[in-house]
Amino acid sequence: MQFRKTGNADHMPAVVIGVIERFVEPDLRSKLKDADDDLRLIEDLGIDSLTMMEIVILVEDVLQLSINNDELRNLRTVGDVKTFIDCKIRGLPLPRPTKFLPIEHIGAVMPVQPPFLFLNEASVSSTGANGKYKITGQEFFLQGHFKDNPVMPASIMLEALGQLAVLFLLEGAPSEPGKAIGANTIFFTGCEGVRAHRMCKPGDILTLSIKPKRMKMPLATFEGAIRVGQEKAVIAEDITLTFAYVEIAVAPAPVETAVPASPANETTSNPPLRVAINA
Repeated sequence: MQFRKTGNADHMPAVVIGVIERFVEPDLRSKLKDADDDLRLIEDLGIDSLTMMEIVILVEDVLQLSINNDELRNLRTVGDVKTFIDCKIRGLPLPRPTKFLPIEHIGAVMPVQPPFLFLNEASVSSTGANGKYKITGQEFFLQGHFKDNPVMPASIMLEALGQLAVLFLLEGAPSEPGKAIGANTIFFTGCEGVRAHRMCKPGDILTLSIKPKRMKMPLATFEGAIRVGQEKAVIAEDITLTFAYVEIAVAPAPVETAVPASPANETTSNPPLRVAINA
């Protein structure tokens, strides 16, 4: 009602959460109260395509706007829905869809590799990146940090935020035509305003988030945070990385080579490759 009276888009998140809650199974509604934008509609909330259409119809009615079905294809999380509706209300262009990156993809593109890679999964959008890492207790550095009391070092958690920022540069940051940010050009340069709020131990799942604050080659600065559940673990006001662009290699166009016709009297004793080409 406040939104209809004022048109203030700041009321939109509460409206969207309220609408989604109507269609989520009762035992899953508690997840929405944590206001976690990383919640996945299908995997975490059990929302199928038909239920999604019901949600859209109610959102259209409540917020008095029109949504094209094709625009819904890239909505994967609660945060995606909030951003999408906010852009529709404000008349802003829709952001690029969020990329969801499994560990296999992360390992393929990151310059940092196990056992020093602290991202199990991640999502990257045009506005930032989110990731998760579970402390298994088998990490090599926990053998001595501390004796009989394994605690995740705060410096390692800061490293994990830096790695998420690297992933954003590689997968989400804008680039120049014909160029991309080189994975081997990204290095840590500094951080400010770092505070640790809780100890993190084996079994804890770290939820990481970073957002770019300033980005102008050769420097990119991010703000980052880690939480366990809804508890703050680490906050970094500024994480600065240096980077550089590299030329994108363009594969040469294939050259078609004419193959001479096989003579009529050529026998089947031709090499297998010649037979395959002629066929």
